Amino acid sequence: MKGAKVTPLRRVAGHAEEFSDEALLAACALGDSAAMSALIDRFQAPVYRFVSRLLSSDGADRDDVVQGTFVEVARCAAKFRAASKVQVWIFGIAANIARNHIRGAVRRRRMETALVSVPSLHSIRPDDEVQRKQLLAQLGAALAGLPHELREAFVLCDLEQVSGRDAASSLGVREGTVWRRVHEARKALRAALDGGLG
Repeated sequence: MKGAKVTPLRRVAGHAEEFSDEALLAACALGDSAAMSALIDRFQAPVYRFVSRLLSSDGADRDDVVQGTFVEVARCAAKFRAASKVQVWIFGIAANIARNHIRGAVRRRRMETALVSVPSLHSIRPDDEVQRKQLLAQLGAALAGLPHELREAFVLCDLEQVSGRDAASSLGVREGTVWRRVHEARKALRAALDGGLG
């Protein structure tokens, strides 16, 4: 209906079946948390099944991608143009997030492998080489042990040399948040290495 205005849902309780997918999404675009809850209730299981087929990793990774999908749905709800069904649109978002998750996992594995297998250019004594390998192994383990959000910020900014602004855009957070995470990651890595050397 041309000129019709979509108003937010005014109740938290109720049956999601009472509203169309499009009505729920339109209300989400207006910041309606009840509509977002109803949309999650409606699509969480199908999105989880879809993500499970895309990822071969464990349930925690799947949960992260599903959660990221609905965060992105809430952020982009106003951009929905009804070119496809709402479920297909949400699946597209999930596919993009899963793809980024897989790429990030591949980059992490490569980087961790590279950290552990960096060749020594000027190792003079065998005990120096052993110590260097132990240090790299500790660093790789410490990096793998960081919470995901700290690890991704550290890898983006310190290892991949991505600017804070670009990292913030990529991660969907403020630039200050990125630098706080990088700082926390550096501090945790130093503590892990100091503890291993002590």
